[in-house]
Amino acid sequence: MKIHEYQGKEILRQFGVPVPRGIPAFTVQEAVEAAQKLGGPVWVVKAQIHAGGRGKGGGVKVAKTIEDVKRISGEILGMQLITHQTGPAGQKVRRLYIEDGADIQKEYYVSCVTDRATQKIAFIASSEGGMDIEEVAHSQPEKIIKLFVDPLVGLTDTQGKELAAGIGMPADSVAQTVDILQKLYKCYMDTDASLVEINPLNRNSKGEVMALDAKFNFDPNALFRHADIVAYRDLDEEDAAEVEASKFDLAYISLDGNIGCLVNGAGLAMATMDTIKLFGGEPANFLDVGGGATAEKVTEAFKIMLKNPEVKGILVNIFGGIMKCDTIAEGVITACKATNLSVPLVVRMKGTNEDLGKKMLAESGLPIIAADTMADAATKIVAAVA
Repeated sequence: MKIHEYQGKEILRQFGVPVPRGIPAFTVQEAVEAAQKLGGPVWVVKAQIHAGGRGKGGGVKVAKTIEDVKRISGEILGMQLITHQTGPAGQKVRRLYIEDGADIQKEYYVSCVTDRATQKIAFIASSEGGMDIEEVAHSQPEKIIKLFVDPLVGLTDTQGKELAAGIGMPADSVAQTVDILQKLYKCYMDTDASLVEINPLNRNSKGEVMALDAKFNFDPNALFRHADIVAYRDLDEEDAAEVEASKFDLAYISLDGNIGCLVNGAGLAMATMDTIKLFGGEPANFLDVGGGATAEKVTEAFKIMLKNPEVKGILVNIFGGIMKCDTIAEGVITACKATNLSVPLVVRMKGTNEDLGKKMLAESGLPIIAADTMADAATKIVAAVA
């Protein structure tokens, strides 16, 4: 789960990480009032979307008067902000963050992620923070340093100093930096985050270190114990079909093709999409109904797929283990009738109760195209939508 910058800064503030004062705003009037409350003399108007690269896309601007705040807020609020992370369609800006302007002398980069290979927390840092950090990683990888923290020990003072030295932090700011890094580590662990990124971490002309931006991702499996973080969820920033699917415990991701896929098991779903592409088709989605699918879940899965106007056909690929083929067959029949299915449907079933499932489909009276192998299924659905 992702959250907005201003929400991330609220969390950092709770853990004692210094951040600028700021106030979220949902209208131009609220933005003006926020600027007046902060007092100035310089403000930063920031678009709030779940994507990086906002500055380059025109979503972060400096204002030096209240009139500037009003004008810039009017320009950004409601715009389709296009960045390298949003795709060509961009993301509509529905929220702003009005923040005190910062005295920027030197920008650094620091982030925390879980490294599965070492089963430790990886700190990734650089002396070259700011808008071009991706380019730095690509063209000057030697300026990106990594340090691994044993979760049984935590980030030690020695490791903190090593990171500070590695990014070239001046001596008079090292103690502050170590303190921030240790608080950042505690924040990462206590919130069950999967990513915390501060870019930039700024050192001002007085030697004070502060987080000027904050990006958080959270482990969705741990959200049950973080009701306060779940409350930050912004459904406007998520794909509507994916939100709907999550209500029925369906793993769904929208794609650009025209062949809907309903599969049990993530691995088989990936293989099914690859097979469709191998035979010249394009999958419209990833959809894993899991091992506990019911007729209701299958029906909802069909409804979600068919809401996509690009879907011209559906391929159901089931390998029955825990999931019985007759249960899926019942769901497919119910779904076809409930949605008045009007696009071609190819079903391939193997495994537990396979013969019963095939018999149910054959006797349903529905125009279902049966397939025996994945290649057969892919060939038939690609031909059906051609």
